[in-house]
Amino acid sequence: MHQLIAWYHAFEDKSLEREVFGIQFKNPIGLAAGFDKDAKLIDELSSFGFGFIEIGTVTPKAQPGNEKPRLFRLSEDGALINRMGFNNEGVEAALERLKRSKSKVVVGGNIGKNKVTPNEEAYRDYEISFETLFEYVDYFVVNVSSPNTPGLRELQEKGPLKNILERLQVRNHKKSKPKPILLKIAPDLSESQLDDILEIIEETKLAGIVAANTTVDRHSLKTSTDRLTKIGNGGLSGKPIKNKSTDIISMIQQKTKGQLPIIAVGGIFSGEDALEKLKAGASLVQVYTGFIYEGPSMVKKINQKIVANK
Repeated sequence: MHQLIAWYHAFEDKSLEREVFGIQFKNPIGLAAGFDKDAKLIDELSSFGFGFIEIGTVTPKAQPGNEKPRLFRLSEDGALINRMGFNNEGVEAALERLKRSKSKVVVGGNIGKNKVTPNEEAYRDYEISFETLFEYVDYFVVNVSSPNTPGLRELQEKGPLKNILERLQVRNHKKSKPKPILLKIAPDLSESQLDDILEIIEETKLAGIVAANTTVDRHSLKTSTDRLTKIGNGGLSGKPIKNKSTDIISMIQQKTKGQLPIIAVGGIFSGEDALEKLKAGASLVQVYTGFIYEGPSMVKKINQKIVANK
């Protein structure tokens, strides 16, 4: 069945291949974290032609996440609002599935902290998931930017963030073959906050950055204010975040003079959207909300569009 799906959906071309932070990707289109939180569908999803799949966010201990309903479709805006809250079965459960996976697709591990873990002890949660998954993922993404875990975004501040990343890199460089570690940032950062984060990334020698997570901004939505009020808190993804994401990618590209690999995520629904991100400075792109709205054929269409624009 997987071969039949791949025959219909996958699209390969030598020009799509690229090496980023030491990893060879067959194409630049990945599935963002949040879709396959528990690594349950890697083999199935790889059949749709993704160049890479990011699992998670996983936490050391299983947790149920926030109360339901916690995922809302804003069809008028081509958007989603979610407040999942890192619902997952725990890092050990993800590990067991990764061990059974047969796919050769590049896999990233997106790691976070448990809700009950105090911020001053958050580094321990990241270390646990890092060590547990190390042999079974190709790269790591440190998630301190979800708006749905209370206090998590406070870890983007200079002191706490540097502590987490330095500790992970100490462990990483004790390995015979260290793995790339990236940081996923919020799109709602001020320029001074972004400058601080880029300084820490340089100091800790991270491999790259994922830009950007969901936004708490609700400006310029077509969805009625009444419905938005009823939905309440959560992170907004999809078309409304496209420009915000591209802007922060361009800023990172400019500030780092193109020396920091960027994985772009936010509002990618078409080949044109992906090309916009790549031209802004991204090395790779990820989809989530667009995949939900457009369906599995979108990966093939995006890759075909990239090849056509070579």
